[in-house]
Amino acid sequence: MAIHPTAVIFPGAELDPTVEVGPFAVVGPQVRIGARTRIGAHAVIEGDTTLGADNHVFQHACLGAIPQDLKYAGEPTKLVIGDHNRIREFATVHLGTAQGGGVTRVGSSCLLMANSHVAHDCQVGDFVVLAGSSALAGHVLVEDHVNFGGLAGVHQFARIGRHAFISGGSMVAMDIPPYCTAQGDRAQLAGLNTVGLTRAGFTPDAVSRIKAAYKMVFRSGLGLREALARVNAEFAGNPEIDHFVRFIENSERGIAR
Repeated sequence: MAIHPTAVIFPGAELDPTVEVGPFAVVGPQVRIGARTRIGAHAVIEGDTTLGADNHVFQHACLGAIPQDLKYAGEPTKLVIGDHNRIREFATVHLGTAQGGGVTRVGSSCLLMANSHVAHDCQVGDFVVLAGSSALAGHVLVEDHVNFGGLAGVHQFARIGRHAFISGGSMVAMDIPPYCTAQGDRAQLAGLNTVGLTRAGFTPDAVSRIKAAYKMVFRSGLGLREALARVNAEFAGNPEIDHFVRFIENSERGIAR
């Protein structure tokens, strides 16, 4: 285990023998860190925090601090981070709250760029990119393969569907359906993330179905229920469409238009 002599590892912390910890880093007593994870200089990992394998936490990142929520009263809550993530300089990820389920989660193979923020009780999927200074407020759900541009922000309790793209500087206040691009202050939909879908290996037929479903829901002039019923009638049974429909049907905040 390569731990710099100036690092502070509290008794009780569980580190795999292959973990590396840089100068002046701090690892708290309830922290568990998986194989081959690297902790940079001056990084702080505290609280009941679990990191999987092959993560790289860069200098000055802060993981597992208490929530920035005035209701938090010291109750035991957790932060769980998967494998193969890169958490860059000054990024922050906080513990959950009792009111929000008690656990903040970040999946695997994510990139949290410098100064990005994941607040309490967020549920972040795999292969998510948070560009510089982008921020997720509390209780946000982010599905897999979502990309956020720099300085983007998401309102608490909002949901971002898989393979969505949030343009830089956008302020997201409503749910963003899967496969969509959103932009602007109080972000609105700006079409489909066709480049992302192609890169992710969606077949031309699947992309065509997604385009048709998008047009039915957002450009046909139909009411939402009628539009979703028509989408189901034509494309039900295709997994990418079934997920698109379920996501919209389950929205509580409402869908960005």
